Amino acid sequence: MLQQVNGHSSGSDAHGGESLREDLQEFLGGEAPLHQLDDLTKVNPVTLETVLRCLQARYTADTFYTNAGCTLVALNPFKPIPQLYSPELMQEYHAAPQPQKLKPHIFTVGEQTYRSVKSLIEPVNQSVVVSGESGAGKTWTSRCLMKFYAVVAASPTSWENHKIAERIEQRILNSNPVMEAFGNACTLRNNNSSRFGKFIQLQLNRAQQMTGAAVQTYLLEKTRVACQASSERNFHIFYQICKGASADERLQWHLPEGAAFSWLPNPERTLEEDCFEVTREAMLLLGIDAPTQNNIFQALAGLLHLGNTRFADSEDEAQPCPLMDGAECSVRTSASLLRLPEDPLLETLRIRTIRAGRRQQVFRKPCSRAECDTRRDCLAKLVYARLFDWLVSVINSSICADPDSWTTFIGLLDVYGFESFPTNSLEQLCINYANEKLQQHFVAHYLRAQQEEYTAEGLEWSTVSYQDNQTCLDLIEGSPISICSLINEECRLNRPSSAAQLQTRIESSLAGSPCLGHSKLSREPSFIVVHYAGSVRYHTAGLVEKNKDPIPPELTRLLQQSQDPLLKVLFPADPEEKSQEEPSGQSRAPVLTVVSKFKASLEQLLQVLHSTTPHYIRCIKPNSQGRAQMFHQEEVLSQLEACGLVETIHISAAGFPIRVSHRNFLERYELLRRLCPGAAASPHGPPPDEGRSEWSPHSEQATLQALLQDILHTLPALARAPAEATPAPVHCGRTKVFMTDSTLELLERGRAQVLEQCARCIQGGWRRHRGRKQERQRRAAVLIQAAVRSWLTRKHIQRLHAAATVIKRAWQEWRIRMAFLASEELDGVEEQHSSQVTCSPSSFPLPQAQTRLLGAVTRFWPLGLVLANAAVGACGFRRKLVVFACLPLPVGSLSSYTVQTAQEQAGVTSIRALPQGSIKFHCRKSPLRYADICPEPSPDTVTGFNQILLERHRLGHV
Repeated sequence: MLQQVNGHSSGSDAHGGESLREDLQEFLGGEAPLHQLDDLTKVNPVTLETVLRCLQARYTADTFYTNAGCTLVALNPFKPIPQLYSPELMQEYHAAPQPQKLKPHIFTVGEQTYRSVKSLIEPVNQSVVVSGESGAGKTWTSRCLMKFYAVVAASPTSWENHKIAERIEQRILNSNPVMEAFGNACTLRNNNSSRFGKFIQLQLNRAQQMTGAAVQTYLLEKTRVACQASSERNFHIFYQICKGASADERLQWHLPEGAAFSWLPNPERTLEEDCFEVTREAMLLLGIDAPTQNNIFQALAGLLHLGNTRFADSEDEAQPCPLMDGAECSVRTSASLLRLPEDPLLETLRIRTIRAGRRQQVFRKPCSRAECDTRRDCLAKLVYARLFDWLVSVINSSICADPDSWTTFIGLLDVYGFESFPTNSLEQLCINYANEKLQQHFVAHYLRAQQEEYTAEGLEWSTVSYQDNQTCLDLIEGSPISICSLINEECRLNRPSSAAQLQTRIESSLAGSPCLGHSKLSREPSFIVVHYAGSVRYHTAGLVEKNKDPIPPELTRLLQQSQDPLLKVLFPADPEEKSQEEPSGQSRAPVLTVVSKFKASLEQLLQVLHSTTPHYIRCIKPNSQGRAQMFHQEEVLSQLEACGLVETIHISAAGFPIRVSHRNFLERYELLRRLCPGAAASPHGPPPDEGRSEWSPHSEQATLQALLQDILHTLPALARAPAEATPAPVHCGRTKVFMTDSTLELLERGRAQVLEQCARCIQGGWRRHRGRKQERQRRAAVLIQAAVRSWLTRKHIQRLHAAATVIKRAWQEWRIRMAFLASEELDGVEEQHSSQVTCSPSSFPLPQAQTRLLGAVTRFWPLGLVLANAAVGACGFRRKLVVFACLPLPVGSLSSYTVQTAQEQAGVTSIRALPQGSIKFHCRKSPLRYADICPEPSPDTVTGFNQILLERHRLGHV
């Protein structure tokens, strides 16, 4: 059950608190619908009491995030809620078309900043300012935002890019435990309080993928190393090495179990942050190897032993202060761990070197006990500050991307929250000064600048009053006289500073400031500053010395003599330093004080913030005890008053958070005129290029206004409602268009609709063009194929015709040659036959037809010979008849002759003589390429036109 803890007041305040409690109890009786209000602008009326009721109701229902216009209010639950920050929820907010319609969450702010970087209207750098008191949950919020960006901004397109994105994401996330271990500590208000400010720059390339990051730190509270307030602790890393070191490491670092160290208060408290293995693993993944880690932890152990070095008062001022009992062992151990010579270490801590006179003569003067303690603390703070800066540089070198590989960035600002302790010194003054600057940035950027812009643009606007903290800033940093200038002036004066004198100077010089209070009841010198978050009393004792932050040069020279590899890197030896003489007092450059350096770094940070589009997250601490389900109404109410949340809600509810210049608005939404048929043919239009010199700014502005009105007239059509029923929450100013988120959403939906129509037209035209092109290509391919086929056929016929011509010519030549040889061969036979016929009594002259037939037979006998031995053609009686016709046999009865073909006797008898063996007729090979090869040879076929093989196996009977 939620615990309501109320403070006690007197008089009218007590009566007001009682009435507030009654109103709350009456109102919370029907709080069922109240916790469902995701935006405080919906609370009616908007007052501190109603806002408090809504936040309390949502806190009771375990709803810890609420929108307050442009600001997200985050209540610290003080308990782990893993499902509230799961990767699945990150992807849900990242993939949502409109994440602002989901429940309020820090992921909503993260997604808005990420999409603003990708915006086509004004793609500018983004920044998220996380503010709130100490213990409100700023560090946790920044850590969750870094995880969100590491997940959504690492969308690789290839396996190699995926590995690179994973490595960058892991290194960025691993920088958190290292910086928290070395820069955070347990304070009265927060167990994990950041004792330094940091601005993390997440670097994105053109594809909005995270390529690296850079960390910038501000004002490390290094005095915590040697001085801790009551019930507070030192930095986490000292407790981690004492609790998490192994037995061998304890022996090496001289950290036995149960050892007591004066700079390690409250060692019995165990916190979640005391996890040594997590820090070591993160350092290893950042590129800090095991030997370097060993050097770091060994140096830190040396600082712990150095804190046990105690000095006693010296009886003789000319002699150094002696060591207290047991301190010699601590000095020896510290010198061994820091690898410094023991005697020079003691000498540097107890003896001061002074240069005086024109000749810069060196004098050695023993220090008092207080001075010895101061020099010892200065040595520890110097080593720790250099070590912290070196770690930041190592982290930056590990996660920072090449300047050419990124174009935009998202900045996360996590600074120390507003602090007010029983004893406040220079550290609290700088911390609260930084919070005042950030509050003024919010006031100037949102509360004041927006209202001034509304008035300048001609909007009907009633000014909302708000709390401006510029007066407090003038008191702290104003010119010519302010608290910072008076403290710096005390540092420049060559005289011992007095706390009472500084108080008197501040109260007398700044008496007219309404933010300066007087401390009449305080016994110690102090002054009061009325900050936006409350009044804080600052003690002037030690304020000037802390601002000087003097580092004796002999301490630096001593550390340069160390043989430790890490200290050699932190304190490099400068060879020119020994040869140069220290400048005289007149020509000495002014020393930069802590306040001056912090102010310069803060101004640089604000310049970066002014160049980005800021987003605000206000962290609220429900109670100062850090307990879950406990809601302190007075504490929350004071925080709401301090941050000006009610004024922010008023301006957000009545104002226009979206502001776009006319040119950018036209470039993005001019295509919406397509939705109105008459708008596209509007006579209004930009001036022609050739007449631009005669175009006046007034006419150009009128044209822009006409075009803007055409675009704004499309809003009722987009809303699908009559214009009278849905007035558009948009205003066209003199140079900008002001609208709400709902109007921007409506315009984007209409733009997407027009783009979809255009895309469909383009796709239809492209498909039509592609179909026509494919048809033309098909027809052309058919024509080409037909032409190629006809050309190939003609070429084939031409080759066949040429081959046939060559064969014909060769055949004719061969036929003539064979006919001539046959005629020569048959001359004797013809003469003998003629004589026999003449001498025979029964002979008679042949008829003319037979004579002509005999001549034909004589001429064509080779053809008959070929046909007689071929497997195809004439067969049977025809084949025999052809053979008889080819052979010049005597005339007589055909039945008296027997002729055997090659198929019958596997051989042919020669015409001229009967050979006694096998003979072959060889002719010259044909000049044609394929003349001697039959396309489809048969096993019984005599292949070739010019090869005739006659073999005699047995003699036939003729």
